[in-house]
Amino acid sequence: MSSADPVPEVHPAPAAQAAPAVPSAPTTDAADVKQTLHRYLQKHRGALLAKLDGLAERQARWPVTPTGTNVLGLVKHVAGVQAGYFGEVFDRPLPDAPAWLDSDAGDDMYATADETLDDVVAFHHRSAAHADATIEALDLDAHGVVPWWPEERRDVTLQRILVHMAYETARHAGHADIVREMLDGRAGDGDGNLAEKTADEWVEWREMLVDIAERSGLRGLGA
Repeated sequence: MSSADPVPEVHPAPAAQAAPAVPSAPTTDAADVKQTLHRYLQKHRGALLAKLDGLAERQARWPVTPTGTNVLGLVKHVAGVQAGYFGEVFDRPLPDAPAWLDSDAGDDMYATADETLDDVVAFHHRSAAHADATIEALDLDAHGVVPWWPEERRDVTLQRILVHMAYETARHAGHADIVREMLDGRAGDGDGNLAEKTADEWVEWREMLVDIAERSGLRGLGA
């Protein structure tokens, strides 16, 4: 996609499969806290994976930013990060881990020509299952070590890693949401948080924002 490409027509994503409900009431019980954090992680995992629904191999890999951000790469990256934080950190390494997990060259940010979309999704599921097993097996205060963090911060607990990975996954799910919208106009997670507008109304909405941006840019020129 280049700056000359037409803006895709907006169409909302269908309602995703319901994620486990996140309790609305605060709690201090350790088991409930772990369950709540785990459910947030699962919710954002589902949102990220759903951004691949309906994409062909080429679309899933297509870079839409100057730094090459693409939907399939985001899924692969999160799967790899998840494998490390819930594996190596707690001395529970993922069995038969791919070699690219140890690469510092950005190999986790894209799928190679030899990897299919299904390969990456399958690895994400394997990584998630391994992470879930770690979460189930350990208490919130279980000790771990993040060897790639600064020495003064590398001693962690399961609770800290759950928070970190829920944040990490949500951040990249947001990236994938924007990339998907740029690819084919599919927007939102089907959770009711996208405004209800027709395709024409979205065009009008964007044109209004463009007009505001243009007029604001002229303000400093005395226009």
